[in-house]
Amino acid sequence: MKKKIRLFSVAAAFMGMVLLAGCNSGQEANGGENTERVAVVLKTLSSPYWKYVEAGAKAAGKELGIDVTVVGPNSESEVMQQVNMIEDQLSQSPGALVVSPTQPDTVVPVLEGANVPVLLIDTDADLKNKTSFIGTENYEAGYEGGKLLASMLQKGDKAAIVSGALGNTATDERVKGAKAALKEAGIEVVAEQPADSDKTKAMSVMENILQKNNDIKGVFAANDDMALGVLRAVEAKGLDVKVIGTDGTLEAVESILAGKLAGTIAQSPYDMGYEGVKNALAAIKGKKVEKRIKSRVEVITKENAQEKLEFLKKIVE
Repeated sequence: MKKKIRLFSVAAAFMGMVLLAGCNSGQEANGGENTERVAVVLKTLSSPYWKYVEAGAKAAGKELGIDVTVVGPNSESEVMQQVNMIEDQLSQSPGALVVSPTQPDTVVPVLEGANVPVLLIDTDADLKNKTSFIGTENYEAGYEGGKLLASMLQKGDKAAIVSGALGNTATDERVKGAKAALKEAGIEVVAEQPADSDKTKAMSVMENILQKNNDIKGVFAANDDMALGVLRAVEAKGLDVKVIGTDGTLEAVESILAGKLAGTIAQSPYDMGYEGVKNALAAIKGKKVEKRIKSRVEVITKENAQEKLEFLKKIVE
């Protein structure tokens, strides 16, 4: 009988240890607190720019000891795929949601149904339950790009603009800013076409533009992938056309150093991802979060491209 009691006691102790381990499985070493989870839904994960945002978000998660999930559609034109991803992440009950909405009007109804803090990065939206917006003032970025392009041209020269996907407010605002700066400088914008933030599409779009306007002297592209696509079309024709991009990706900076791309307006995507997660955790803990957190823009030309390249290589290692 004593042997049976001893066996029962051992079994009970073992079960207690299993239950305790189960309770502690969601805890971290940092004070024994439950690990918070932040879901991050980007416009895509297929371009270098969004890889920098992802790197920043994951770095914040690692540093702060929280679980960070980063997802994104196959391309920026996959609006409904992004909506589905947002719904999927919300169904998993994260502590907070960080989103860069591709098409804000389509995404907002889903976000307004969220019962967790919602932070927007890169692209803002008219969202009632928005905790914060973290990102570049895209009009300002576009204006700087237009100003940079105009400084390389003569008054009266012709230019073209290659925009992003229809309804993408971030690239739309950049285009508005660039057009304003070019107009002020007396540069005539003779063509404007969307290329969905895609390199291959931008090359095709630029080929079409050049068929009707082979005297173009400059192009502003609303992101760097499109700028590089435009550059391919220009080089194939053997033309001397100044091409300015936006975002400051590694490939674009390398192209600037090689004397190909004329310049880019660099955002701070790594910082956006990092600050998005950092402020999401603050919101989860009930701390005050600024309604608008502005990230800087930087004009990149051959003069400062090497320094930018070294920084970019460091964050993607």
